[in-house]
Amino acid sequence: MASPSQARFLQALKHSIIYAITDSKLMPGEQLFSKAEQALKAGIGCLQYREKTAHPADKKANAERLLQLCRQYHTPLIINDDLELALAIDADGVHLGQSDGSLAEARRQLGVGKILGATCHASLELAQQAQNAGADYLAFGRFFTSSTKPDAAPAPLALIQQAKAQLRRPIVVIGGINQSNVPQVLEQGADMIAVVDSIFRHDDTEQAISQLMTDQNQ
Repeated sequence: MASPSQARFLQALKHSIIYAITDSKLMPGEQLFSKAEQALKAGIGCLQYREKTAHPADKKANAERLLQLCRQYHTPLIINDDLELALAIDADGVHLGQSDGSLAEARRQLGVGKILGATCHASLELAQQAQNAGADYLAFGRFFTSSTKPDAAPAPLALIQQAKAQLRRPIVVIGGINQSNVPQVLEQGADMIAVVDSIFRHDDTEQAISQLMTDQNQ
């Protein structure tokens, strides 16, 4: 039986396979909120707030505004790499990389109802450890050339199928995912696609997401 946090993520996945991640370069100033709302209107499954350079007070204010938007559209807000912020604003969850602290400790602090995601790069071993620590989904990548993570080591498409066979958590894929290669990752068994540039570089984010969803349903 799924835990409450796993059930919460599975519900988001049932709503949409698209996991949108913000980017301050693509979404400067008020565009963070206008483009995020377009994405929410288009029917994404999750929104992740990813911010590496903002002042902590600005970051918290931005996260609170995004949480209000996500509440309006009944969509989980996941905070990237910042457990303290996720707890402070009562976000729906947190996503942690390999250098962002203990997943087990994050699971303890989040409790049973919040979503915990983990970056696993191209490693099934790291994914197994994350699953054991209480992660609700496992993120692998990059699978294609990525403007967001240009220096990340590439992951083979076959890894997705291997992860599906060996692990018991939803598999999120990231790294250069766009309209042209969505079918490839879905054919391998990906549960959710994490996207940044392919939706938020467009002026009309809602249309970009609608096109992406149309393509993956063909």
